[in-house]
Amino acid sequence: MIISIASGKGGTGKTTLSVNMALSMDSDVTLLDCDVEEPNAHLFIKPDQVKTESVTVLVPKVDMTKCSYCKKCYEICQFKAITVFKETVLTFPGLCHSCGGCALICPENAITEEDREIGTIEIGQKNNVKLIMGTLNVGEAMAPPLIHKVRTHHEPSKITFIDAPPGTSCPVVASIKGSDFVILVTEPTPFGLYDLGLAYQVIQHLSIPCGIVINRSDIGDQKVKQFAHENHIPILMEIPFDRAIAEAYSEGTPLIEKYPEWKQKFLDLYDTIEKIVISKK
Repeated sequence: MIISIASGKGGTGKTTLSVNMALSMDSDVTLLDCDVEEPNAHLFIKPDQVKTESVTVLVPKVDMTKCSYCKKCYEICQFKAITVFKETVLTFPGLCHSCGGCALICPENAITEEDREIGTIEIGQKNNVKLIMGTLNVGEAMAPPLIHKVRTHHEPSKITFIDAPPGTSCPVVASIKGSDFVILVTEPTPFGLYDLGLAYQVIQHLSIPCGIVINRSDIGDQKVKQFAHENHIPILMEIPFDRAIAEAYSEGTPLIEKYPEWKQKFLDLYDTIEKIVISKK
């Protein structure tokens, strides 16, 4: 089963939830940190024997001695990653989506494709948790290609938890698409409620069953619970606003290590999700 942990905004507690759920399981699990612009699950898992892999994408390379400046490459590119000015061809690798259309359509075979590194993947293990973390290179505009590479490390024989990036844009969709269940982590504040609504729209569009975890549940108001009731979304767990929990997080200590009684709560959360997923099939 693949369980994604997402939210409409940052700082709601996605990593707290994904890390502690993964560590609570008694069987072997995989944790995919798809928040590639700012991965931080490793700060809590502290994996051993980390292996690093380079991730590349294909971008066009133009042989100017063959180019006839016909502009067909420019016309086919929907992302303006290649353009032609008189007798000059410019490429913009940061905009390229690696579709290969320009090389395919070039009548002079003047365009080939070459690898360009966009980031790295680190693979490590800690007890029963296998952590795969993507890190996007500074200045890169597109995270989805790297996220797709992280997602390829899903092992069907294991439970997989995905720590998705914040927001509701393409990186989030790339992270959670194909999941069996999505946990929406939120907080009972106006910002939390607004972004929860946006995230829920994305989940509806992808037709993935979901539930809500309310972090810092004893602050703010009751509007998140009202939203959940009106949209028939189950509230799976509430985590209180507790200084001790925040201190454990700031130290890089998983909640279940400092407060072992929370392990059963996360196991119960998984059991609830499993029952929901089975009922939907």
